[in-house]
Amino acid sequence: MSDGAAPQKIIAKGLEGVVATATALSDVRGLEGKLIYRGYDIDALAGHVSFEEASYLLWHGDLPNKKQLQQLKQALAADRELPVGVVDYILAAPKDSSPMDILRTCISMLGLYDYGATGPDQVELNRRRQISLTAKIGVIAAYFHRARRGQSLPPVRKDLGEAAHFLYLLNGQEAGPEAVATLDMAFVLHADHGMNASTFAARVCASTLTDIYSAISTAIGTLKGPLHGGANEGVIHMLKEIGALEKVDAWVKEQLAAKKKIMGIGHRVYKVLDPRAPHLKRMAVKLTQELGETKWIEMSERIAQIMRTEKKLEANVDFYSATVYYSLGLPTDLFTPIFAVARTAGWTGHVLEQWADNRLFRPDSEYVGPAIGRKVVPIEKR
Repeated sequence: MSDGAAPQKIIAKGLEGVVATATALSDVRGLEGKLIYRGYDIDALAGHVSFEEASYLLWHGDLPNKKQLQQLKQALAADRELPVGVVDYILAAPKDSSPMDILRTCISMLGLYDYGATGPDQVELNRRRQISLTAKIGVIAAYFHRARRGQSLPPVRKDLGEAAHFLYLLNGQEAGPEAVATLDMAFVLHADHGMNASTFAARVCASTLTDIYSAISTAIGTLKGPLHGGANEGVIHMLKEIGALEKVDAWVKEQLAAKKKIMGIGHRVYKVLDPRAPHLKRMAVKLTQELGETKWIEMSERIAQIMRTEKKLEANVDFYSATVYYSLGLPTDLFTPIFAVARTAGWTGHVLEQWADNRLFRPDSEYVGPAIGRKVVPIEKR
């Protein structure tokens, strides 16, 4: 400025509309209702590629051929075994711990067994760590669930894909093809989602040139919050609180009058329907019909209809993923850890992308405290 004054700062609370970095992994187009992985519309991927294929796509930029996919599957399967110390911790941890706290702690512990894993210079080693973390996080979640129930921990297997292996460890037996396909598609839908809070947190952490374990632990801690990954748990709690289809209208009216948030409705970026929601809605309808317990999806649909009419808000991915997971018999407090299992593919991809062209994140802030010039009063006179 010509008078030498400092330029005026613009405050964007929550970094609304601020472009903090560039990424080639995924694009969230809120006005269009589009989610794109490396140029592929999510509609082209969901139900058509496996989680392993989606992970490869996010990590390498293209879908794998048969040989590349087989190599990735073998690498993931070969890296599932947890260090003995991590297993011992899972067995000794308080049984009433939050599964997300266990995930965060165990991922951090894995760094103890990989001394010197700091920064971007070890490119090939970081690729291997990317695979290792994606392979192990589901094992941690499943093992803790069994440990807190006093059940034995099945040995990891190398002959199952990621979704099938997670369900096998969780239940102690192989799941049917329908359940595996459903969870696999949910993994694909949750694998990445632009610069969301947990991904941004991982990249901020990584930008300091710390290790990948610290970055993913940071992401897990961020995802734990009810305004991010914890929303899908909130949906089931909401449906259970309502209890029946005929009670939906009055309950929603009461919540809106009290200006309370309806879990699973609305999105920070999408101004139209979340493109992931229809895929999970379709699976939710199918699963509940097969189970003969359709009230959950019927209640969900009525809530969505009311909110669309009254508030012009659409359902997001959490709204239907909750019913899908519940119908698969998955414990409610594992909904967010399952989100983390899938999102580790995206998180690790973003960490490596951050390191490929790193700049430390250091935003400014607007000081709103007292004006300069305050005098220090001796302590005996305060």
